[in-house]
Amino acid sequence: MRHVTVFLLIIILWSCGKPVPTPNVFSDPVRVQIAELQDRRQTDSLLVFLNHENPEYRRAAALAFASVQDTLVVEKLAILLLDADKNAQEAAAFALGQTGGTAAFQALSSWVGDSHVVQEALGKTATQIESSKLNAWGLYRLALRGKADSTHTSRAIQLLAPTISEQDRFGAAHFFGRTTLKIDLAEQQLLQALRSDSSAYIRMAVASALRKIVSAEVLQALKEAAANDNDYRVRVNAVRALAAFAVDDVAQNLIEALKDESEPVTIAAAETIASLNFEGHAQQLSELVQSTNSWRVKGNLYESLLASGKNSEAIVMEIIAQFKSTENPYGQAALLTALRQAPAAHSFVQEQFDSSVPVIKSSAAAALVSMNRHRLFQPSMQQAFIEAYRKGMQTGDAAVIGTVAAALMNPSLNYKKLITDYQFLYEAKSELSLPRDNEALQPLEAAIAYFEDRELEKPVANEFNHPIDWAFVKTIPRDQQVRIQTSKGDIIIQLFVEEAPGSVANFLQLTNAGYFNGKNFHRVVPNFVIQGGCNRGDGWGSEDYSIRSEFSMRKYKEGSVGMASAGKDTEGTQWFITHSPTPHLDGRYTIFAEVVSGMDVVHQMAVGDQIIQVQAL
Repeated sequence: MRHVTVFLLIIILWSCGKPVPTPNVFSDPVRVQIAELQDRRQTDSLLVFLNHENPEYRRAAALAFASVQDTLVVEKLAILLLDADKNAQEAAAFALGQTGGTAAFQALSSWVGDSHVVQEALGKTATQIESSKLNAWGLYRLALRGKADSTHTSRAIQLLAPTISEQDRFGAAHFFGRTTLKIDLAEQQLLQALRSDSSAYIRMAVASALRKIVSAEVLQALKEAAANDNDYRVRVNAVRALAAFAVDDVAQNLIEALKDESEPVTIAAAETIASLNFEGHAQQLSELVQSTNSWRVKGNLYESLLASGKNSEAIVMEIIAQFKSTENPYGQAALLTALRQAPAAHSFVQEQFDSSVPVIKSSAAAALVSMNRHRLFQPSMQQAFIEAYRKGMQTGDAAVIGTVAAALMNPSLNYKKLITDYQFLYEAKSELSLPRDNEALQPLEAAIAYFEDRELEKPVANEFNHPIDWAFVKTIPRDQQVRIQTSKGDIIIQLFVEEAPGSVANFLQLTNAGYFNGKNFHRVVPNFVIQGGCNRGDGWGSEDYSIRSEFSMRKYKEGSVGMASAGKDTEGTQWFITHSPTPHLDGRYTIFAEVVSGMDVVHQMAVGDQIIQVQAL
């Protein structure tokens, strides 16, 4: 009996020490009802909740319309701008900004008071507006839409001053990165920010903006930042900005950047070199291409060497030999991409349509299409490319079909006149289905319409097909965390079930099924994102279902976890993690989690690195 008592005491003490899961808001059936109506895009039924006596329900309904984006409810949302509850007001303003249009702008313009949410929403909807009515992020939204003018530029210059809050300086820096206007008047303010702002986020934003000002002082500042800034992300952006200057002025700096201790910087340098004419530096590149261990750097340097036009045949043979000697599919993909600079190698590239590895097939298709637009493409190759495209369409591979379809409908390539029998397009279509192949069906349907000399009847869209499992959602703690074990280390993320219940439930159900285990990070863009969850390993993969977009007022910051998509309401299994704030994604891609531990691992991730296991904690 004594042993039983001791055992029970141990169990009680253990239970007391174990954290109790925090229930989420969907224990409330009304919140479930609102979220379900949002998910099904049922406007009429949602409208009722804008008048509910409970301000939380009014706010939830308003936020739901930020994802629904129905212009017919603008008038009702405008009324909510006068709500007694500030949170409901701001939710309505956010939804109006998401919905857009003249009526939404007029409703927001009538707002009396100072609200950052309203000012940003005004930037999303205005065509003309006084700069004094917008904060830095409102100006940024205006610039993102190409609606800014010189008065907005002047206001943004003021907001770069060191005495202004960091958040406003950050918004102003992004304004200059996105505006299509001349920004020369901001040169000194941008240079000061690049050289001395304490925020790396601001320095990386102004480094990107300075590519638009070609002056000796800017060039020197970018060179210094590319070599010396203590944050690799600033160096990445500065390296990219050097592409705006004469090759002879930046060549040695870019070559030095290839030796940076940070792989993302070396990749950015190699990509920049590949985008420029490095003909006069072929010898240095030839030496560097042999010494690098990075397939992405190697591929880009080979591409630059081929573009120079010197010893092309020998370089092609070298690339093919390396392709055959490695078993790394992502290395092979990088080499195929390099061959897009050598149209004469089209036969070898076409042969890769027979590969069983999706990333090799899709890379071959992309390289072939690029060859078709290359200056060295010969009319005598045209028939061979037609046959290659037919073969690609017959593979039944969604990535190949989508890529080839985009080429066939390019008027400059003249395939409408050259191909009289396009039945093979319909045959390819029969191999695809919605929602799985949405991304490939979009260009394929457009190509068919192009060959038939007609307008595309309606855009390809997924019908509602995957209801949210609310019983499962209710079991997810508000603070649920997940461990992503990778070949580089562990990343811990915290899920936002209350803001994105459908996305979180989908992610956890895939996690519990072991879906992500063993897959690769197929996409890594330096100082942007790492992306995984693709069942093909090349970004074209999905399953036989899709979920809906869930847009919240949350902003993309360093470590945000978002759902990848091919357009609104096309999300599935792929997700990404951001290296730094990405405001152009706000309100356009679902944020369903954020990194709470392991950002150092995120920053080290490279294409092909493996997701070993994903596990709910």
